Amino acid sequence: MDEMITIPEELGIIPIKGGVVFPEQPIPLIIHTPKLAKLIDEILTTNKLAGALTQRDPEIKEPTPEDVYPVGCVIQINKMLRFPDGTIRLLIRGLQRFRVKEFVQTEPYLKARIDLISLAYKKTVSLEAMMRNVVTMFQQLVSLAPYLPDELGAIVLNIDDANRLADFVTHYINLDYREKQVLLEILDPKERLNKLIPALQKEISILELGAKIRSQVKDELDKGQREFYLREQLKAIQKELGEDDERTRENEELRKKILEKKMPEETEKVALKELERLSRIPPQAAEFTVSRTYIDWLISIPWSQATADNLDIKRAERILHDDHYDLEKVKERILEYLAVKKLKPDSKGSILCFIGPPGVGKTSLGRSIARALGRKFVRISLGGIRDEAEIRGHRRTYVGALPGRIIQSIKSCGSNNPVFMLDEIDKVGADFRGDPSSALLEVLDPEQNSTFSDHYLEVPFDLSHVMFIATGNVVDTIIPALRDRMEIIDLPGYILEEKIEIARRYLIPRRLSESGLQSRHVSFNPSALKVIIGEYTKEAGVRNLERTIGAICRKVAKRFAEGKRGKVKITEKNVATFLGSSKIYAEVAAQKGQVGVATGLAWTPFGGEILFIETTKMKGKKRLILTGLLGDMMKESCQAALSHLQSHLPSWGISDDILNDYDVHIHIPSGAIPKDGPSAGLAVAMSLASLIRNETIDPKIAFTGEITLTGRVLPVGGIKEKVIAAKRAGIEKIILPQDNKKDLKEIPKHAQKGLSFVFVSQINQALKIVFPSLNKNQKKRKK
Repeated sequence: MDEMITIPEELGIIPIKGGVVFPEQPIPLIIHTPKLAKLIDEILTTNKLAGALTQRDPEIKEPTPEDVYPVGCVIQINKMLRFPDGTIRLLIRGLQRFRVKEFVQTEPYLKARIDLISLAYKKTVSLEAMMRNVVTMFQQLVSLAPYLPDELGAIVLNIDDANRLADFVTHYINLDYREKQVLLEILDPKERLNKLIPALQKEISILELGAKIRSQVKDELDKGQREFYLREQLKAIQKELGEDDERTRENEELRKKILEKKMPEETEKVALKELERLSRIPPQAAEFTVSRTYIDWLISIPWSQATADNLDIKRAERILHDDHYDLEKVKERILEYLAVKKLKPDSKGSILCFIGPPGVGKTSLGRSIARALGRKFVRISLGGIRDEAEIRGHRRTYVGALPGRIIQSIKSCGSNNPVFMLDEIDKVGADFRGDPSSALLEVLDPEQNSTFSDHYLEVPFDLSHVMFIATGNVVDTIIPALRDRMEIIDLPGYILEEKIEIARRYLIPRRLSESGLQSRHVSFNPSALKVIIGEYTKEAGVRNLERTIGAICRKVAKRFAEGKRGKVKITEKNVATFLGSSKIYAEVAAQKGQVGVATGLAWTPFGGEILFIETTKMKGKKRLILTGLLGDMMKESCQAALSHLQSHLPSWGISDDILNDYDVHIHIPSGAIPKDGPSAGLAVAMSLASLIRNETIDPKIAFTGEITLTGRVLPVGGIKEKVIAAKRAGIEKIILPQDNKKDLKEIPKHAQKGLSFVFVSQINQALKIVFPSLNKNQKKRKK
């Protein structure tokens, strides 16, 4: 202690957090609180002395007298620095122990009346031996501890006072502040040194063990793998201390998650086996990430998580009617599915496939089904997929391998029984990487998909609870084996009246909402909708119709944004103001009867279409010329029609050599579009008959049907789509194969309104209907 300094009986108290001040030892100190800053300012103007008492709990921000130990050390401020943030940094030095008699002040800072503690001792041989032992051990500690400067080993040799030696060593040794406080309160130096010796021995042992561990790890690992070296060092330390390392805890958490997931027994065994393998792989190994990702996938898949089906038939029917107009056949099929599910919950059911032109509501119907069932909805597009791995996933041997899109979608929805829509199933491709359609065979087979195996997971997943719904535009491009596994439901195009109703119920309200408008801002007259549908859109669905209505709504929104007021009424007279001139013209209305021209009906992936068969003749060598990008099947139909008519010319009273010096040219317009199929055969025959007889055919009569060389008319498909296309184009009479009469039952009555249907089984019957004069000529010849 410095004898030149007079210590007063009362001192301001500085609480010390997490540390203990010893006599003769310097220590840095940071002052944060305004109250202590005021104390520092006061003592700097006087004797620069204060009392340092250690807090019992370092977390207490403003300690009271009960929160500090009663024994501390008088300190002197040697240096002080103020910083812009208001903190004060001090360098203080301990002077002498003291004990608090009583606290005389608590605000704005603690102040206490103290008793100084004087330390006296008798130097004995045993004390001398103990001092030398402590000095030796401290020097050994300095040589091992990287946090102690080497100079301390020399300084300790020059300390011959037992109290100073004990305080010096206690100050620098790595002890908890509570242990240091105990040593501060012990007044007998021999007792303090006696307690220091085991503490020094423990610290030396830990440092020696650390050196040993570093040496062992260094021999085992490459010097450049610093991170791995540190992990192994930590692992070895924790092993010596008997503690679990972080990786062990992580593996235990994974094990717990696997058991909580309620996986199938076989899958759980695979997951636990992979976890055991993971525990043996070094984290730096490339295989570690692969194994960990695989386990994460197994844990994240909803093996047993499912949503409860809402089997209320009336509610489901109401939702389907609210979301979609018409489509009665589809709605009935969904309600049948629900009814069977209600009576037999474990029934597997069939896979539905919606086939129809774009824009008729196939995808949105899937969402409605999910809403009606109370299930989650998942959709993936199969259009353009050429790699089997997109469905089944990649094997884990590949870098960046992942499960297929089926499992990925199941994981993302978090349920093992969603409504799963496979969009554009008719557009799946195939190349050297495999055939995705073949991979879908297992997915869409109710007898097999309960054990669907993804190449990445390599464990079976039960897809039998999933309700799969496929969509497409055509059936022909779907491979037969896949088509056989699905129940095909046709969604034909809409006629004018249906489109008007759909626009009124769904499209206009949706587009008004998206444009920030309300029904009080704009209204659409039915006549205006009729003009929009007939003159600005040409489609089987309503996608372009909705887009066109949206264009009108945007223009109306612009009017209101510019400050104009008043309800806007869209009528047939002002439609052109919003949309410009008409883009579609009435095909049949624009046609006038011409020799060699007949109107045919065709089916395309986008719905029904009408097409005009044009035939002419020119001087030549009895050749048949076919243009219009026709397929082989259609070319053969043209050849059959010509051959049949030529063989029956005498029955018309026409010479059978009338075409001997002529070439016959058959052309079907829209030459950039490929055309094929047998259904245009009857229309081609009528076009050739018109040319040969030099008589026109009423353009409002349309034909469809396959013909044979003997003159029979065979049934064709797509009757509903063709009838709807005919009505849309302004056709008044349709001549159909006799065997297609039953198909009219599937066409709504309102779609047949304004059309007359004639059914024929022979080409000759159609000729008599189209050319009434043919009947008169035949009667004359009979007479």
